[in-house]
Amino acid sequence: MTELNLILLGPPGAGKGTQGERLTASEPLEYIVTGEILRAAVREASELGLQAKGYMDEGQLVPDELVIGLILERVRAEQATDGFLLDGFPRNIAQGEALDGALSQLGRDLNGVLLIEVPDEEIVRRLSGRRVSSSGRIYHVEFDPPKVAGKDDVDGTDLIQRDDDKPDTIRKRLAVYHEQTAPLIGYYEERGLLHRFDGTAPADEVEAHVRKTISTLRLEDAV
Repeated sequence: MTELNLILLGPPGAGKGTQGERLTASEPLEYIVTGEILRAAVREASELGLQAKGYMDEGQLVPDELVIGLILERVRAEQATDGFLLDGFPRNIAQGEALDGALSQLGRDLNGVLLIEVPDEEIVRRLSGRRVSSSGRIYHVEFDPPKVAGKDDVDGTDLIQRDDDKPDTIRKRLAVYHEQTAPLIGYYEERGLLHRFDGTAPADEVEAHVRKTISTLRLEDAV
């Protein structure tokens, strides 16, 4: 396999970012996180970045074709010669179809979609337990609690729960995921691209399973 082109899929809080960072630390894959490339393009004031900034400044969603344009810039880059890992896009079937068409024009294909599955209530438990200090330090009331409940370990200031981490907000985000993004599971499964991972397992176990799957993909292509 001369290149390995992958998508990370799963609900918010499933651990996609953790697995993406671990995987690309040792695999020659360009890690393309859509939120980050949008912010980077705006900072760099590229042509596409300036267009995206116009939508963002008005509080509008950046059009799919513009996001795909930014993704393709990264796909064409020398760093992505051996492949890429895409996180945060596509978010619905229409975006998936548009991405397929754009990649096809470049003569490239997806090799696999890595789905990290975690039940909704576990997601709520993970995200709603987060607490943040005024300096940005992050704790978790269950998994990584501060030494004194509700207080920052360093300066003793009160910890807060961000609005995004409140249970009602998390459940709304999950509802959007199930309505808009989850249909991609069937879309990619029908094409034989989907690989499922139990996101409730420890991160090391999920990583080992992901790496085994990638090794299998490489071997299958070599046969």
